[in-house]
Amino acid sequence: MEKLNYKDSGVDIAEGNALVENLKGLVKQTFNPNVLGGIGSFSGAFLLPSGYKEPVLLAATDGVGTKLKLAIDSGILNSVGVDLVAMCVNDLICNFATPLFFLDYYATGKLDKDSALEVISGITQGCMEAECALIGGESAEMPGMYQAKDFDLAGFAVGIAERAQVQRESQVKAGDVLIALPSSGIHSNGYSLVRKILAEHKIALDSNFEGKPLIQTLLEPTKIYVKTFKKLQNKIKALAHITGGGLIENLPRALPRNVNAQIIRKNIRSLPIFEMLCQYVQEEDKFRTFNMGVGMVLVVENSEADSVIKESGGYVLGELVSGSGILNFV
Repeated sequence: MEKLNYKDSGVDIAEGNALVENLKGLVKQTFNPNVLGGIGSFSGAFLLPSGYKEPVLLAATDGVGTKLKLAIDSGILNSVGVDLVAMCVNDLICNFATPLFFLDYYATGKLDKDSALEVISGITQGCMEAECALIGGESAEMPGMYQAKDFDLAGFAVGIAERAQVQRESQVKAGDVLIALPSSGIHSNGYSLVRKILAEHKIALDSNFEGKPLIQTLLEPTKIYVKTFKKLQNKIKALAHITGGGLIENLPRALPRNVNAQIIRKNIRSLPIFEMLCQYVQEEDKFRTFNMGVGMVLVVENSEADSVIKESGGYVLGELVSGSGILNFV
């Protein structure tokens, strides 16, 4: 009777070990003095920063969704890691948490260390943009769970804030101004619809769009707003990360029940990619599926609006009026 080893089942431990060795240098770029130890232990250790009276830890987790399928099909893997970090840390700052560290999970049917390194290089880039440390991760090789070159990603971010900031009553009120921070593109939501549009209308990924292959625009990584938040957090009353559900579902999450958000539709600085895609999308789905060019919304005092716009590169999206916690386009 022939006896089997683990590699016969489709799991190559040597490839996994080689990946860990090769990524150590990448990961160390994200380290700061609060990181204790290095990569390769059973868990990552991080020293809590000093200076907080009542520190509260906040955590967020997310993935990249079916944007991954476009990355895999095109062989462009070095940007989806930025998306992974962005989707987590952009959520953290909406609760006024400064990102501290990040962990990732990479699962595939057949581990290719070169492809995995491309993905993780994007994760390290995202962590450096978000000024947080990549202190751990897991690469799982699972034959039979994923087909061909398919893989999936999950990210986990932890941040810190003062308890008084986290638990404070909303300072948002009628008369406050909504400031839009532009998105870099589609970010990481709505790609199931994007892929259906491409397939049904036979739009090639390498077709010319705005002077470059369409796939480059489709894979433009999600913008990370952490540095803007750190610079302006004392002037910001609330933030809303515009992800799945668009402006319609995400902005009300940041508002108290006694105000309505009035969005000035003509102020929205959409992007050419949305103009192209929305030819094929029902009107009522545009602002519920895509960010339409708005990546983050800040709520600020009217008197602070001009300085916030100047420092953030944002623009006036609308205002808050008395109401019942809903969003209207005017």
